[in-house]
Amino acid sequence: MQLPKPSFELPRPNLGLPRPNWDMPRLELPKLKKDEDIVGLTLDAGSAAVVEVRAGGGPRLSAAATVPLPAGAFHDGEVVDADAVAATLRELFSSHGLSRRVRLGIANQRVVVRTMRLPAIEDPDQLATAIRFAADEQIPMALDEAVLDHRVVGGVGPAEGEGPKIDVVVVAARRDMIAASLAPLRKAKLEPVGIDLSAFGLIRALGGAQASAPVAGDKEEPAPAAVLYCDFGDVTNLAIARGRACLFTRVAPGGLEDIAMTLAGTAGLSIENARMWLSHVGLEQPLESIAGDPGVVAKTRDALESGAATLREELRLSADFYGAQEGSLAIERAVLTGAGAAIPGLVGWIGESLGLPVAVGVPAALGGYDAAAAGRLTLSYGLALEE
Repeated sequence: MQLPKPSFELPRPNLGLPRPNWDMPRLELPKLKKDEDIVGLTLDAGSAAVVEVRAGGGPRLSAAATVPLPAGAFHDGEVVDADAVAATLRELFSSHGLSRRVRLGIANQRVVVRTMRLPAIEDPDQLATAIRFAADEQIPMALDEAVLDHRVVGGVGPAEGEGPKIDVVVVAARRDMIAASLAPLRKAKLEPVGIDLSAFGLIRALGGAQASAPVAGDKEEPAPAAVLYCDFGDVTNLAIARGRACLFTRVAPGGLEDIAMTLAGTAGLSIENARMWLSHVGLEQPLESIAGDPGVVAKTRDALESGAATLREELRLSADFYGAQEGSLAIERAVLTGAGAAIPGLVGWIGESLGLPVAVGVPAALGGYDAAAAGRLTLSYGLALEE
């Protein structure tokens, strides 16, 4: 599916988002020069999505497209068939004349992210040593098989009997998974200039200014608050942030693809038809008013309600887990995006019992697209933005 190619003028964003450098000698990535076109790329079980941003004079969205991926080529956030993915990317980039400089998003179970509160250490080498020592205890991964990076995202003043502390986001990813993710890009003759957590791209795309702003007439600054972001796609990608600072993130294995596969199995549909039925039935209209085979309509609604209940529980558990951490901020609202967020009635169904205001998030630059396309492209857009 090719999408139109509008051009939107964007203000230069104030980006303070932490991201990994993925310091990997055997997989060294070239450095991106200023004012170079960049393509954000995301893969899921059903499609590849790209957004090209031109940097000169302020970033401008210049092209966007999604194309189907061969069945089984990508699963649970990981590349399964590098040759099949490479062939798709080769045709996609060639047919649309896209920049070959790519920033790839990753979101799977072989990435671990932790926010740690550590003593404030000014010397970078000493801080890196302290972080690695703490990560060895807190991250369930053999660090000699992982890529490890960190970013400082905040700090607190000294408490009684203690010195000042800093909050650090630490990211660990399996080295073999990173190599497998880059393989189809290399095969397609693309130039990977960065690998980002998809959650960081999500925050870049949707996280504007501070989550809370003063109300006219208020004499006091409002208490700082956080926003819960969720990309409901192939997997469920969750992030909690204040402004553009990522405070917490996790990837849940279940997502829209699981709902479609469940429906395909119970209703005897192909996976492609199951995806279309999910959008057709939704969660808004009474079943009797929906056109189509009544049996398939009822099974689709059942699959959607079960999947929505799982998503709601993931959001609640993530919010509760984050809230139990030292120094956590109150969460003021939730923002949903991704292909699943376009399913009619899903956001309202989630919001009824989550206990937070819930809305669909669409970057201004993607405002000219329909809801499903904008949701699918949001992560890619965030990845393409300057860091």
